[in-house]
Amino acid sequence: MNLSRKRKKELRKLQDDAGQLWEAQQVLVGHAADIAREAGRQLGHFNREQVAPVVQDAYNRRVAPAVDRGMKIGKHVVDDKVVPIVGGVVGTALSAWDVANAKRSGLVHRVAPAPQKKGMGLGSVVALVLGAAAAIGVVVAAWQALRADDELWVADDPLSTPNA
Repeated sequence: MNLSRKRKKELRKLQDDAGQLWEAQQVLVGHAADIAREAGRQLGHFNREQVAPVVQDAYNRRVAPAVDRGMKIGKHVVDDKVVPIVGGVVGTALSAWDVANAKRSGLVHRVAPAPQKKGMGLGSVVALVLGAAAAIGVVVAAWQALRADDELWVADDPLSTPNA
């Protein structure tokens, strides 16, 4: 392909202009990256100095007391309601077991042992009841902590730029 001198000169000039533009863009992108890095650093400082203390204070004033109340209610339910009921059921079952063993040993002296059942035992039932009571306590605590409260939510006003 034969190009005239004039066209070759114009193409070289265009190529030089494109190279200069590329260099200017690289400088601009580097400067933009520096600005973004500094903005991220300033945002981290703002978060540590302004946002985190407010969130921590709101947590300490609102969420922690609700969780503590829920834990106290759950402990009260387990200690004062569930444990006595389960203890009474277990005591009654053991008494019935002892009576049955006494009658069996008095009536029959030698009986081949019956095969044991492979089902849920008394310990499993007690564990399930206690686990359910604990789960109910956690649900009550979570409900207390997460229920709608107008003072917990952040206003919809946009953030103003911090004064430097």
